[in-house]
Amino acid sequence: MGDPAPWPFSDTQLARRLERTEGKSNADFVDARSRVDPASGACWVEVDGTFAMFDGVGSPLTQTFGLGIDVRASEETLGKVELFFRERGAEVFHEVSPLADPSVIPLLNARGYQPVELSTVLVRPLDLDVDSSPPRSDGVVTRVARRDEAELWAETSARGWSETAEAAAFVRALGAVMMESRCTTPFFAEIDGRPVATGGLNIHDGVALFAGASTIPGFRNRGAQNAMLSDRLRFAAQSGCDLAMMVALPGSGSQRNAERSGFRVAYTRTKWQLAK
Repeated sequence: MGDPAPWPFSDTQLARRLERTEGKSNADFVDARSRVDPASGACWVEVDGTFAMFDGVGSPLTQTFGLGIDVRASEETLGKVELFFRERGAEVFHEVSPLADPSVIPLLNARGYQPVELSTVLVRPLDLDVDSSPPRSDGVVTRVARRDEAELWAETSARGWSETAEAAAFVRALGAVMMESRCTTPFFAEIDGRPVATGGLNIHDGVALFAGASTIPGFRNRGAQNAMLSDRLRFAAQSGCDLAMMVALPGSGSQRNAERSGFRVAYTRTKWQLAK
């Protein structure tokens, strides 16, 4: 076994890689939505390094990433992005890294934005000796979902969100789009041959974004997500990635699972909403 991969510093250079990965992953998903459902009007635009995605009014993907990270944000930047959303009848949301240019905060305040949500961005280096994850539970098998399993993946994932009807409905509609997304690899975890959990993996420029974690309530705490996380880490390393990232609610079970699997907090991001 070689020396472990070095830990990246939580600096602007790292934030640029992570925010661009999430922006590109969401843009790729929006492109897939457009191909699967042209009537949705799904589209995206990049303005001064800011990825602005429209995935439908009310979709959690209808927002921006990267504001103020690559290029100092300006009134002109925000004006163009706000027009993009306004023309489509959507509210305006920005996911803003604390490592963005400091001018972003007073600029957002002056235009009537309010902070509405926090999210923890976690990261860990990758190498081919991915071995620091929790031990696998007996009886859990993970695998990549086949293209003809879009409906099964979506239904399994939605059942994992069954306590939240709105989220479950959104996830249930994702299957065909996930399979159409060119940079997404969907995974199953199975117990006794039955799919009980789902997860996804997006790869861009050497960074693997882990998302889509969901477990059917009756099968939680049986190691399905730990097994799937371990195997996705290995898959990402074998695909040439040097970094893995996840996003979770601060202090959530997802964050705890990530930290048990070797992830560390890179920074806490703030979502800003333009007041109506």
